[in-house]
Amino acid sequence: MIGTERPVLAVLCGDRQPSSLPAMRTIETTALVRYTDEKGLADALRGADALFLYDFLSTALRRAWPAADRLRWVHIASAGVDPVMFPELRESDVVLTNSRGVFDDSIAEYILGVIIAFAKDLPRSLELQRRHRWQHRETERVAGRRALVVGTGPIGRAVARMLRAVGMAVSGAGRRAADGDPDFGEVHASAELAAHLPGYDYVIAVAPLTEQTKGMFDAAAFAAMAPGARFVNVGRGELVVTADLMAGLRAGRPAAAALDVFETEPLPSDSPLWTMPNVLISPHMSGDFAGWRDTLVEVFAENFRRWHSGEPLLNVVDKQLGYVPSGQ
Repeated sequence: MIGTERPVLAVLCGDRQPSSLPAMRTIETTALVRYTDEKGLADALRGADALFLYDFLSTALRRAWPAADRLRWVHIASAGVDPVMFPELRESDVVLTNSRGVFDDSIAEYILGVIIAFAKDLPRSLELQRRHRWQHRETERVAGRRALVVGTGPIGRAVARMLRAVGMAVSGAGRRAADGDPDFGEVHASAELAAHLPGYDYVIAVAPLTEQTKGMFDAAAFAAMAPGARFVNVGRGELVVTADLMAGLRAGRPAAAALDVFETEPLPSDSPLWTMPNVLISPHMSGDFAGWRDTLVEVFAENFRRWHSGEPLLNVVDKQLGYVPSGQ
């Protein structure tokens, strides 16, 4: 047990409140729970032992941080932790956990879907259908195509397994090069990314956002891609230099892109990306399956049970790396 008195838990809710979900009602029998929005976060943090960032895109914690006078644990309801990677939290003794594992297979399905859409020219078919035009075309095979998954964490591994299942040849790019990886076979070092890009038909970005990965897909990276290669980003918008991507798309490298995340969200209505014929856009939803919000609360509830019982927490983030290390 963490102590004899009831712990105080602050929950940053955003536009939805999880208080009606069974998992949260169970927590309420053990803890004093303070549900709040961004405006009330500082007040909710005073005297709080733990914080559940149900609103995982919010950056309000940094502004409210001075009020965190007793905080010991923060859990964020996402795999990415970049919204809370500010210096004060990094340097504190507060434990940070995330919701790794919830979205892996759903994101892998999304990526397979957009690859099939590109290979089978489905956007063009929909356009021709709207125009009532019968225009026969030949399309591409998916089997045998080469994919590079940039980001070798659990999401990247789920992507690799799914793409291999349809006959694609898959490699990875991560912090360190490796051979004989069970999911990727070969893993390239991300620092040498540009040297390996020419060998792939699909380049898929699922890397976490860190100082090392920010802007990794720039003009040099796009220029290095093979003619006809497609780019898919489901990681973070800031992995990409957007102006360089648009210039590359106009020049044919990459030949097309599927984008689920952007530097500015929502994507501004005047962004040229909306009307580029070789771009598929989705509104940061690649992992969001029916029931995902409930699942995020259930993941937190299990970690809360562990925290309250003094058991090891799941998905503890290395605050210097900015993600959960392999093997946890």
